Amino acid sequence: MPTPDPVLTTGAMLTALNVLGTFVFAASGALAAARLKQTLVTFCFFALTTGVGGGTVRDLLIGAPVFWVHDLSQPIICLGAALIVYVTPGRWWSLRALDWLDAVGLAAFAVFGTAKAMSHGVHPFTAALMGISTGCVGGIIRDLLAGVPSILLRPEIYVTAAALSAGLYALFVPFGVPTAMAGVIAALAGFALRALAIAKGLALPSYSNPPKP
Repeated sequence: MPTPDPVLTTGAMLTALNVLGTFVFAASGALAAARLKQTLVTFCFFALTTGVGGGTVRDLLIGAPVFWVHDLSQPIICLGAALIVYVTPGRWWSLRALDWLDAVGLAAFAVFGTAKAMSHGVHPFTAALMGISTGCVGGIIRDLLAGVPSILLRPEIYVTAAALSAGLYALFVPFGVPTAMAGVIAALAGFALRALAIAKGLALPSYSNPPKP
């Protein structure tokens, strides 16, 4: 029997964020496959790689056992999300459904990734970077598989929203804020920022003086 992941023993909230992030990111991967009119096998592949991609990179970087290899529920969640998207009519999914699913996963995984890194003894600042990576890498992999420009290259705020969630959690917990409260506040803050970016097109200033060819 593998040793339980230490972060999942600290409270139901972090476990819920992990499940939520996995499901919605997997669903966003399946939705990308749906837009390409792919087969169920491709839906499942997109869902799995999107749902576990960021967490896999995180676990490799912090030297932890890769979570989904030792936890059967994670690939089952991903494949379940793929099946749900596959059997539902396309008209149920708005043009921006992928963005909203991604926004939820981004905030949830940014917090959970930070919490997991901290539970493995990583300094809070570095743990926040691990949280950002956890939140962003899955979407990058999805876009690469779909052959579309990476979500990172859009003008809207994206990585900054992940940084807000991860940074708040890494800041709150060392100051004694309960993990459940810190996680909820941090996740909601990151989601709210990303939601505003989607709805209002909020963006950071871009570099305006590129070198001449």
